Amino acid sequence: MTMTMLASIVGVLLLMLLLILLIILISCKPWRFFSSSSRSRTIKAGELERPLVSDDVGISRNQSNELPRDYDLEGARVQNEGHFRSPQTHGLVHKQRLPNVSPHTTQGDSLVLDLISDPPEDVLVGQTLKNPFSPEQLAEFLKHGRQRLVGDKLQESVHKDILDQRSCLTLEVISGPSLGVRCAALSTNTSRLPLTLGRVSPSDLVLKDSEVSGKHAMINWNLNKLKWELADMGSLNGTLLNSQPINHPDSGSRHWGDPIELASGDIITLGTTSTVYVHITSQTEQQIPFGVGVASDPMALRRGGKKLAMEDVYYYQWPLPGADQFGLFVICDGHGGAEAAKSASKILPEMVAAILLDSLTRERVFSRCDASDVLRDAFSQTEARMDHYYEGCTATVLLVWADGEENFFAQCANVGDSDCVMNVDGKQIKMTEDHKVISYSEKLRFKETGKPLKEGETRLCGLNLARMLGDKFLKQQDSRFSSEPYISQAVRINQSSGAFALLASDGLWDVISVKKATQLVLQARERYSREENSAEKIANFLLSEARTLRTKDNTSIIFLDFDSSGVSCKVES
Repeated sequence: MTMTMLASIVGVLLLMLLLILLIILISCKPWRFFSSSSRSRTIKAGELERPLVSDDVGISRNQSNELPRDYDLEGARVQNEGHFRSPQTHGLVHKQRLPNVSPHTTQGDSLVLDLISDPPEDVLVGQTLKNPFSPEQLAEFLKHGRQRLVGDKLQESVHKDILDQRSCLTLEVISGPSLGVRCAALSTNTSRLPLTLGRVSPSDLVLKDSEVSGKHAMINWNLNKLKWELADMGSLNGTLLNSQPINHPDSGSRHWGDPIELASGDIITLGTTSTVYVHITSQTEQQIPFGVGVASDPMALRRGGKKLAMEDVYYYQWPLPGADQFGLFVICDGHGGAEAAKSASKILPEMVAAILLDSLTRERVFSRCDASDVLRDAFSQTEARMDHYYEGCTATVLLVWADGEENFFAQCANVGDSDCVMNVDGKQIKMTEDHKVISYSEKLRFKETGKPLKEGETRLCGLNLARMLGDKFLKQQDSRFSSEPYISQAVRINQSSGAFALLASDGLWDVISVKKATQLVLQARERYSREENSAEKIANFLLSEARTLRTKDNTSIIFLDFDSSGVSCKVES
């Protein structure tokens, strides 16, 4: 019996030993040393050694060989947030394997990938961007570099735009106990950022308002998005942006709200009485050779207490990229929303600049003293690119150019009822045409198309304008709607003419006639002639008069004073 038990114990021990040896064998996998193939290979260039991207790394192999937008290549996740998106539906196409490394990459430089985009409007077919831009620089290029450039001209334009571009934020209190208080900051001046808004120092914008918290809100520059952003800092009475709350839903928790992008023309409300107007400009090294002033106000609370959304957008730039003797000044007034106006104010300057890149076109403008074809083509191309079916906007564009002999020329194109008037040698010149449905020019146009207005008809599809950009749905319903601009004659301006130009949305013209506006400008010129930034003061003076006369519509003004010197800036609202 004893011998039987001993044999059983020995058997169990041997079985356990075999099991342990089997587990060790499976864990070590000694057969892997005899495998003759490897699933990945490496390439070397000097001391650089990087694995090739294998076919089985989980990349979806669709027809375009497109990587996921946030694909983590060699451990560096690219947070592009849309900066790499082309105007077409396809995104950026990456080669699935790293290219052969050149001998020049042996000094510790990062590997540069060839980025091949689909053929959008800004890059020709087969063109490759080989510059190792940062995401911020690429975003800047996609935002401002939509000219049809090739080779060295493209790279020079991109580099110049990146080096020159910087954003300036100006805040002005337009209502409340601290009315008139202002502050400003540059995106490149990190020592001044972020800007804080609050009731006490050390806030950058101090509002002496009992409803404003000590530290109420903050504005910072987002390097990834290249945008200014506003955030509520857990204020007690909340923060509104264009009448919409942006503070944390639980106001008693003192939690911060999410950052929200700012645009020029936005209105920030702190508490209930203090409102702050946002003005954003992009500054370049070029100086405008004449005075420019801008002013804008949504004129909220003008309709029996009903708040009025801001649908005006303005833009100006001197010089245009690739056309150093040209500048552009634009006002768009949206209806049905502000998105069409924002799109038009962005696309129109791009189209004008792209057309003027052609040296023969510029020479034709100089020799004929006429830019009608440029403006007409720009409006046509802008309308083609806009995809707003239920929103539209007016557009008034003043193109100004220098002839190299100390003279300027100005020519205007418009659709809608945002007007431009000039005064040269004491003579008033209306540069635009009114495109309301009941205006004489539109009635005549309807008659010529064989579809005259019916008796008592004052609107088309409920709209009082007959020409606009956008509103694609309405244009499908009634062929009398048009995006064809009225184009003025070019006006010659010399140094002794005392000339000025005034562009404004209908919020100004609803309460002030052309004659009265001219008188106000002459009056303000005399008052501010010896002061710095006189053009800006004149624009604000006109805006103040519109408020006094109780205009009920959004009001935006661009004032050009050809009698005074300008400042360095490019403005987009």
